[in-house]
Amino acid sequence: MQVSSDEGALLTMLTGLTGARFAVEVGVFTGYSTLCIARGLADGGRLLACDVSEEWTAIGRPYWERAGVADRIDLRIAPALETLRALGPEPVIDIAFIDADKVGYPAYYEEIVRRLRPGGLVVLDNVFLGGRVLDPAYREEHHLAMRGLNDLIAADERVDSVMLPVRDGVTIARRR
Repeated sequence: MQVSSDEGALLTMLTGLTGARFAVEVGVFTGYSTLCIARGLADGGRLLACDVSEEWTAIGRPYWERAGVADRIDLRIAPALETLRALGPEPVIDIAFIDADKVGYPAYYEEIVRRLRPGGLVVLDNVFLGGRVLDPAYREEHHLAMRGLNDLIAADERVDSVMLPVRDGVTIARRR
């Protein structure tokens, strides 16, 4: 459930390449990806980190402090859709990372893309679901949601996208 070190390095690099001053993360877990994104932020940058578990996110807090990035992280323990919908409608997000409940991905994607600045990125983890997304025999709700999301992103005229075979599949979509 935690991103690998190579994916963490990718998140830090992409955050830096975008010159991100405002980032959003949906799904913190133990905070490693949060740390990686926070490290890549421009001076004065902020990361809005969304999760529903105080228990799991508490594991990451001491590491954010030790890495000197805790002051850049605004952790919100609440349903991510509520947090995202509370953001203004203007495009202010420079980069976003989605790695949470797979059934929620389509809604998270939509709320983020509508607020993503031109040239901004949304990065989605686990788009292959162990290859099961590519096999129509798998029909569980999370497989169907991810399969539908992959189709949506490929057809979304608001973004250019690429799906990478990094770990369990990573999609990067850039707002036009």
